[in-house]
Amino acid sequence: MHRRTLILAAGAAALVAAVSGAQAQETVKVGLILPLTGPFTAIGRQVEMGARLYMQQKGNTVAGKTIELIVKDDGAVADATKRTAQDLIVNEKVNVLAGFGLTPLALATAPLATQAKVPAVVMAAGTATITEASPFITRTSFTLPQATEPMADWAAKNGIKKVVTLVSDYGPGIDSEKAFSGVFTKAGGQVENLRVPLANPDFSPFLQKVADAKPDALFVFVPAGQGAQFMKQFVERGFDKSGIKLIGPGDVTDDEVLNNIGDVALGAITTHHYSVAHDSPENKAFVEAFKKANNNMRPNFMGVGGYDGMHLIYEGLKKTNGQGGQALIDAMKGMSWTSPRGPVSIDPQTRDIIQNIYVRKVERKDGELYNVEFATIPNVKDPVKAAKAN
Repeated sequence: MHRRTLILAAGAAALVAAVSGAQAQETVKVGLILPLTGPFTAIGRQVEMGARLYMQQKGNTVAGKTIELIVKDDGAVADATKRTAQDLIVNEKVNVLAGFGLTPLALATAPLATQAKVPAVVMAAGTATITEASPFITRTSFTLPQATEPMADWAAKNGIKKVVTLVSDYGPGIDSEKAFSGVFTKAGGQVENLRVPLANPDFSPFLQKVADAKPDALFVFVPAGQGAQFMKQFVERGFDKSGIKLIGPGDVTDDEVLNNIGDVALGAITTHHYSVAHDSPENKAFVEAFKKANNNMRPNFMGVGGYDGMHLIYEGLKKTNGQGGQALIDAMKGMSWTSPRGPVSIDPQTRDIIQNIYVRKVERKDGELYNVEFATIPNVKDPVKAAKAN
């Protein structure tokens, strides 16, 4: 055998041996891999806070086993995510991997999850194809097409004829662009597409192109944490007074930073699966507990992704009596519950989340800015995988 083949075989054997050892433990270890340094720290911090809040509320014992959360920082670098996941599987003997702040980070881990038969719960990343990368991946966040197609429907039905899309140039942004353009053009609308670099974006030259195109609306997708930077340049170029409507999925009016964005966000229409202003007893209790635990910080859709991700892990372990591996991922399929965001379930065929998508408008309430929901599209599946199934 070649040396490389021997090394790969040894690595695979180590992964399998690690999992066998993990299954015999009385402790269930959850390896939470998140960007906790670098430009996407805000994503990682929210997911971690949501996960920790769930454990604080529910305790750390499930099915007679102690839950141990092991949090690791990958700095949003895919190679670091992969190395960290391998270390967690082989050396820490984790039963579940979780977190994954961005799409490339989730995809980097997919082969390891498959090889080691360790369920991986995606709590943040939003590209549609992620759950297809491994039969051991499930998701409690959302997909960009799931959040975007309802926005295209709304725009087409509300007098918007011409749109420029401005998206971050990576998986979720491209997903979002395609989902919006496909539905909107089918309804007779006109679209021009622009893509902005993901790292260190300067929106100014792209906004100049938008001004020249004179659309009825600007559709924007940037990852959570970059919305404030976009809005600052949006105002500097006078777009808030231009008559061009601002629309998009909810990342651009992220609940955590919405008050910092300020009045320029007023009137922005977005479609998303969670708002801190969602009117339900479950959400009011969640927001109150999250703020109390985190120095009055608002939760956002990443925080609820972490919270629900831990719920899925806990309830899956209850069904398997603490067993991991194939039994655990199977137990997660088809599971349903009432989340702070509303009713959710895990699609048994795709292992992706099914949830309500809400149409929201930024309004001022009690002196603060909120994404106020005014319409609901119930039980939305990821449209990309739904189209493949038909």
